[in-house]
Amino acid sequence: MRWLLLAMVACATTPTTPAPDPTAPLTFAFGPYDIPAQTEDTKDCVQITMHNDAAVFVNTVELTTGPGFHHSNWFYVPEHTFPGDDGTYACNDRNFSEPVAAIQGGVLFAQSTQAAHEIQQFPPGHVVKIPARSKIVAQIHLLNAGDNPVSLAPTIVLTPIAEADVTTTLAGISFEDQALGLPPNAQSRFSVECDFAPKHEALFGTPPNFHIFYALAHYHTLGTGLDLEAVKPDGTTAMVYSTQNRVGDALGGPIAPAFDMTGYTKLRMTCDYFNPRAATVGWGNGDQEMCVFLAFTDSPYNWGGGVTTSDPPGDPTLVGNVMTYSHTCTLFANDASH
Repeated sequence: MRWLLLAMVACATTPTTPAPDPTAPLTFAFGPYDIPAQTEDTKDCVQITMHNDAAVFVNTVELTTGPGFHHSNWFYVPEHTFPGDDGTYACNDRNFSEPVAAIQGGVLFAQSTQAAHEIQQFPPGHVVKIPARSKIVAQIHLLNAGDNPVSLAPTIVLTPIAEADVTTTLAGISFEDQALGLPPNAQSRFSVECDFAPKHEALFGTPPNFHIFYALAHYHTLGTGLDLEAVKPDGTTAMVYSTQNRVGDALGGPIAPAFDMTGYTKLRMTCDYFNPRAATVGWGNGDQEMCVFLAFTDSPYNWGGGVTTSDPPGDPTLVGNVMTYSHTCTLFANDASH
């Protein structure tokens, strides 16, 4: 009997391990990177396994990089996707693809061009849900246009909230327009308009009715602004998001109040440029250009599309002194609830 009492006392006094705090910030370091002067590198990717046994409900993402870290897009995917060790690796070695990452998991964060420090914060209760046993992955773009080498030791911090405090789970929406051909010594404007109505009706039996909470633009040094407009069936438009910031400034931010797509069937993305060079500038890295936007919505589906191949820009229309181009849209959707 005495041994039983001792065992009971021992069990009663053995300390228990406290449960992890579901709201504690998760800080991940990656790199470091030494970037020689006058060099550019777009071939590498980053993988960080989260080792999370439960879902993580991310309200805020903070990325700290430094000069020379040009751009990065971050996704969450299941641990078995793009298999290999954590750290930096050549993207082609694991057949990394941003569309595959978005389909297998979802969009987490996109960095403004050459922003050395950026915070993506959603309203209280709004989150990106990262499922259990996930990792975060990104393709990184390093660019040191200076005359001296730079060294970077970046970090990414995810700040979650408790599941009980979640009110809205967000999914990604992204367009790009690869049909760029900026005419020399001219201002130009490139638009792509995507009709959500047919696919939304087929999936949910209703016209588009989701809300847009956060948006971010991506263009390079010749970009002068990006507009995202919602379009009604009668052609009436409303501005969802607009930016005139130059590269190096934050090109993203919350939309408050959130934009309600009810009554609107299309989204139109327009990128503006001024090309002072003697040569046409197309889609690409380095001294070429891009036209991309990322947003987060309360739709249960991820949405994407635009012009996803490097098509010719087509014939322009001169509007004032601006060469204006438009292109048809291809729209994709996949369930974000996995």
